[in-house]
Amino acid sequence: METDIFSQETKVLSEVKRLQEEGQSSHADFSALADQYGKLLRTTKKIIKLSDKNEQRLNQLKLEAQETNEQLEGMSSQLSKFLSPQLYNSIFSGSRHGTRVSRRKKLTVFFSDLCGFTNYVESMESEDVTDLLNLYLETMTNIALEHGATIDKYIGDGIMLFFGDPETNGVREDAVQCVNMALEMLRALDNLSDEWAKYGLRDQLQMRIGIDTGFATVGNFGCESRLDYTAIGAAVNRASRLETAADNGSIYISEDTYNLVKDSIIAEALPPIHLKGIGEFLARKVKSSRDSSAISMELGERSVSFVLDNLSETELDEATLSLQKAIEDIQSFKITGT
Repeated sequence: METDIFSQETKVLSEVKRLQEEGQSSHADFSALADQYGKLLRTTKKIIKLSDKNEQRLNQLKLEAQETNEQLEGMSSQLSKFLSPQLYNSIFSGSRHGTRVSRRKKLTVFFSDLCGFTNYVESMESEDVTDLLNLYLETMTNIALEHGATIDKYIGDGIMLFFGDPETNGVREDAVQCVNMALEMLRALDNLSDEWAKYGLRDQLQMRIGIDTGFATVGNFGCESRLDYTAIGAAVNRASRLETAADNGSIYISEDTYNLVKDSIIAEALPPIHLKGIGEFLARKVKSSRDSSAISMELGERSVSFVLDNLSETELDEATLSLQKAIEDIQSFKITGT
């Protein structure tokens, strides 16, 4: 129901008109009506003035709310850089709370390390070390996120991540994604060789990677004022030890992981490996994906892989010519020694 704020003024004017029409108006009547109208007018002005103040206050509150939202968006954007996308989304969607809770889940855990990185950078300027490390971590992180990995932490030049929480596509698919991601990381590292040269590195940097699938406890650990979302347990320890035991430029996976991914990758069985704190352990060395478009070449202790689907016709022609030239150079070297 609408309310007319000028209803009293309307009533006074109607009364004046009635008196005039009836010829009953007098000076006293007009004086009384004028006094009433004056009071009403003053009251109306006060109401309008108060309304203007309220409108100004509402506009001010609206502006403050916009500024607060902008600050929160900025803080949210900054916070997203310190959390994996899956964890960030679960927190801001309300499905995960900042409490010390954990659960037991089957994860595929990944550890990687740059071989001899510390020795390489001892003579480098700190700015160059920062740029080189950030380039490496950004490249590997982008690949990890494309495959749906949860990034746990960076440990210097090492990376720990896992599949299976807070989101999962199933234990088998998580393991397949993890191993395919590892293979893509090795290919990407080879493609960064030109970048390494800019920092004065003569030798190609290589990675060691260890992967295991098993049950782990995953969740928030720490104290009320500082929580860390991570995974702990035997699967984490085994993946870490496998990474330490792996050859330079290679991927070692446990038998549990291999049994999940054997239809998707080619891997060779290794002699039992002694893992610190674990003992004799059966593992496999990943050679390549079973993708029909993927090829690999062995160069000494290094393996170089290519996914042909990722190459254009021009790049395939160039690769063919380059390989033919390489074969000719190898044959010539075998004959002449130069």
